[in-house]
Amino acid sequence: MPCKADPSVKPEVRAFPDPATSTISYVVRDPASDACAIIDSVMDIDYAAGRISHDSADAIIAYVRERGLHVEWLIETHVHADHLSAAPYIQAPLGGRIGIGRNITVVQETFGKLFNEGTEFQRDGSQFDRLFDDGDSYRIGGMACCALHTPGHTPACMTHVMGNAAFVGDTLFMPDGGSARADFPGGDAGTLYDSIQKVLALPRETRLFMCHDYGPNGRDIAWETTVGEQQDHNIHVGQGRARAEFIAMREARDATLKMPTLILPSLQVNMKAGELPPEDETGRRFLKVPLGAL
Repeated sequence: MPCKADPSVKPEVRAFPDPATSTISYVVRDPASDACAIIDSVMDIDYAAGRISHDSADAIIAYVRERGLHVEWLIETHVHADHLSAAPYIQAPLGGRIGIGRNITVVQETFGKLFNEGTEFQRDGSQFDRLFDDGDSYRIGGMACCALHTPGHTPACMTHVMGNAAFVGDTLFMPDGGSARADFPGGDAGTLYDSIQKVLALPRETRLFMCHDYGPNGRDIAWETTVGEQQDHNIHVGQGRARAEFIAMREARDATLKMPTLILPSLQVNMKAGELPPEDETGRRFLKVPLGAL
């Protein structure tokens, strides 16, 4: 389904890099109103100490309030494996609807079993306010936006196109970073290649915003590029790299990678729209560590 976003519209994009997780969150403003969306927010965790904090999310909340913005959406590009979502924490004071791709149900089914969540855990995506299908249209104020299903890294990955900007989640990295891994449960290198081609089919001038950057070769952290720059220079898919060659490269590379440090707390929280486990009778919360599961 063709994307109905208007490439002549240039949204205002403010990035919030999180050095601890190499994540970049965004506030995206409709240029014709005070409406905005927040994309891929971060809740801080000291995993070793078992402490949650909200400095990253509080910075976004302060920015929104200082500028008098109205939050309409809290978008998760996918179920992150490297940070906890702050969407419900931000939603409480600012409002907005939490949205994710419809294949969250596939992720919930897979990891509901891994974390032994039991029958009380709903695996229908009902923890979220909106489940996006491929090609779905929505608005931020008067700005037309659309969601493109771009799986491969995870089954629920979506690229969100807002005017002349697209937020790709972990589908792509900066040109010198290449692409994200495809070896998580439900991931697939060939599917990822096909999804990247969908992103690269957008107009060359489309601004692309990354969810992560790791500063390859010591360069400064960066998060914005264009479709044209990716087509010409991406080290994994640029210059029309063949699908079979990409799959071989991606699978060999993934076999050398360790699991992300925060994958276990991140998945069990993020598959529930960022909600932490309920308190017990003493007011304490507990995260699970399934041994030998990954």
